[in-house]
Amino acid sequence: MKFSDSFSLATRIFKNRPMRTFLTILGVSVGIGTVLFLVSLGYGLQKTILSKITTADSLLSLDVSPGVSNLVDLDKENIDKISKIQGVTEISRLSNISGQINMDEATADGAIYAVDSSFFRLNGINLDIGKAFDSDDSFDIVISSAGAKLFDLSPEDIIGKKVYLTLYVPKKTEDGSETVEVIKTNNSYNVVGVINDDNSSFAYLSLKTISDLNIDKYDQLKVKVQKNEIMNDIRNNILEQGFLVSSLSDTIDQANKIFGVIQIILFSFGFVALLVSAIGMFNTMTIALLEKTNEIGIMRSIGITAKDIRKIFLMEAGIMGFLGGFGGVMVGFVAGILVNFGFNFLAKNLGGKATDLFYTPPSFIALIIIFSTVVGLLTGIYPSMRASKLNPLDALRYK
Repeated sequence: MKFSDSFSLATRIFKNRPMRTFLTILGVSVGIGTVLFLVSLGYGLQKTILSKITTADSLLSLDVSPGVSNLVDLDKENIDKISKIQGVTEISRLSNISGQINMDEATADGAIYAVDSSFFRLNGINLDIGKAFDSDDSFDIVISSAGAKLFDLSPEDIIGKKVYLTLYVPKKTEDGSETVEVIKTNNSYNVVGVINDDNSSFAYLSLKTISDLNIDKYDQLKVKVQKNEIMNDIRNNILEQGFLVSSLSDTIDQANKIFGVIQIILFSFGFVALLVSAIGMFNTMTIALLEKTNEIGIMRSIGITAKDIRKIFLMEAGIMGFLGGFGGVMVGFVAGILVNFGFNFLAKNLGGKATDLFYTPPSFIALIIIFSTVVGLLTGIYPSMRASKLNPLDALRYK
């Protein structure tokens, strides 16, 4: 039998039993749509969260800090050694200084992070309001939202304000003991950006603007490497020098593993709905077998082979599975759009930010349609085998 003839016979169910066929496909669509909706939610949350903490440069950067024993320091000599390692393309320094932020008559305690301007990019810091300073010579400052609240200002209102700093710089005396020197900056700093952190008060300023403090040891380095393939080699090289080394990519790998488990759990919930719809499709194919028993007897008596009968039933089940998968993609997308719209509507009214909760990789769309087609074929295997094994005479006498 030609393929066109088999296809024509397989699609007659849409003409003879349109309502039952539509409801069967709708059931599969709901099951597939549930799977797509839940898995897309998992992908969307993963993409949203990771995009907040990563940039392309930050994934190629290593965090270097002094060892626990403090036998080695991040001083100029050791920084020069690290910069000469083959594959290292950029280094950004950070010095953590205790201090106070002064605005008008108000004063707020907080950590002061003196950094190179490239630190924001290499650390993957995203500012919610304003911008980071992009020049080492600028007297700009970036503070946390918790710091803004200490001045009774919203993050939006503190942008453009002038602040002064009081720094508590540790110094070593001639006899080797440590003391703390209190230094008040003569120059004011212009608040240009705010980082969303309501738990701790801190501020970032340019390391070069406090060069007169003669800071020669640093608390952290961001070391950017040329490419990901050599990151482990450079990490091992720095570890051998006695420093602690970590990277944001390690955190991302762990986060991806966690999200992988979450997606499996979400897929499992959706699979239950798909299983119910597959049972409905199996029931439809079994009823179709009973209704076509006489027709099968006639086809067998005029020379159509058992193989052709089996092919017709499998094709019928595969078509319903494919249409169910295609419809499921539409159902999943529509449900995602509606839920996303409702969530963003509430977020905006409650003072939050709009975000896209759902993301569906194109490869997953193709995979889920193929998966639905395979499920359809699987539900048609048993009815097709029974149909192909019917005795032509018994089939003709069946009522």
